[in-house]
Amino acid sequence: MNIDWKKTPLVPAIAQSAESGDVLMLAYMNEEAYRLTLETGYAHYFSRSKQRIWKKGESSGHTQKVLDLLIDCDADTILLKVEQKGVACHTGRPSCFFTSVTQGKVIADKAVDTEAIYGVVDTLYHTILERKNSGGEKSWTRKLLNDKELLLSKIREEADELATAIDEESDEQVIYEAADLLYHSLVGLGYREISPDRVKQELARRFGMSGIEEKEARKK
Repeated sequence: MNIDWKKTPLVPAIAQSAESGDVLMLAYMNEEAYRLTLETGYAHYFSRSKQRIWKKGESSGHTQKVLDLLIDCDADTILLKVEQKGVACHTGRPSCFFTSVTQGKVIADKAVDTEAIYGVVDTLYHTILERKNSGGEKSWTRKLLNDKELLLSKIREEADELATAIDEESDEQVIYEAADLLYHSLVGLGYREISPDRVKQELARRFGMSGIEEKEARKK
């Protein structure tokens, strides 16, 4: 049985621990990710937020060695039985399924330091998404996410304060204002659910291209 990639170009892929049977995560595969998974023996997925192929563990080293790959009866869902190295979830927990609705609480603790693995920017962005999707918890981040005009005004305000600091103030103040602008920019990306990885991809695309060339390319 084969997947009809023309009919379903993106299919859900469930990763399950071959040892314990625990469901680790749900991601998606396109035809290229599926092919790479079979060719390499390690799980590859298509990230809808990053809009690219990614090998599980490419940043963290927490890879998934595929021991078996199964397709469901409709040939539109994949089950991977894997040997998980490290943890499966970007939050640092063993599984992505750690919030119990019936118990009303988080049932698994973090097993690794995510900031050390992914860096502060990606960790902060995912924390922003957690605030966005959490229930009644009050925070400045949630307030910004719930009030677009406030968010936009803060981004403009912080950009102006950074420009003033660069022009007139100490290095320490420049760093402080840059951190403020970066945080509010990440909240803006979280509001639109645009991964910082896509910004990194754009910067990589521009790397080695002069400013004049980049502006000309935008006009085409």
